[in-house]
Amino acid sequence: MKFTWRKARKILSSILTAILFINLVVMAILVISSKASRGEPQIFGYQLKSVLSGSMEPTFLTGSIIAVQPLEGEEKRSLKEGDVITFIDSEERLITHRVIGIKTSGEHVMYETKGDNNNAADIDPVLSDNVQAIYSGFTIPYVGYFIDFAQSKEGSAILLITPGLLLLVYAAFSIYQGLKELDPQKKKTDSDTEEKPA
Repeated sequence: MKFTWRKARKILSSILTAILFINLVVMAILVISSKASRGEPQIFGYQLKSVLSGSMEPTFLTGSIIAVQPLEGEEKRSLKEGDVITFIDSEERLITHRVIGIKTSGEHVMYETKGDNNNAADIDPVLSDNVQAIYSGFTIPYVGYFIDFAQSKEGSAILLITPGLLLLVYAAFSIYQGLKELDPQKKKTDSDTEEKPA
């Protein structure tokens, strides 16, 4: 029974160490990626954007993160109705809405957009040059709040330091437990030596 408990504790210890280490690595990647791109983190060529309003509900909820694929050159001019795009509006804000109409004038392409949850289309059409990315269809609810926190100075410091500290505390605890288990064995060996006749 004792052997089984010790084995189970060893397995749990290994799992906990792996989880803490993976957590530390993921946090470091998210924070460094976020700082390097001076915006949302990038993973496998996709940018992760935080959803700050409910204009696209129920497609994605406020506080979600969505993965968008950055567009360049001709890609910006070949979008279709129904595509969900991220663009810069006249107030220099990033917005993600659906294309509901397309107008072309020579080389220029303009998109009429609308939030799925909005009653009316956006007032200003979007010039193709202002399109930044297209929605990939991947979303995780509520994680956007976490990404926003990670982008703040306090958040990035906490998210990098906390998992590292937890890993160190856990390592110290594991070492202490190991030494504690060795101590009774040493005492037993010493007492066996003392009991042997000269």
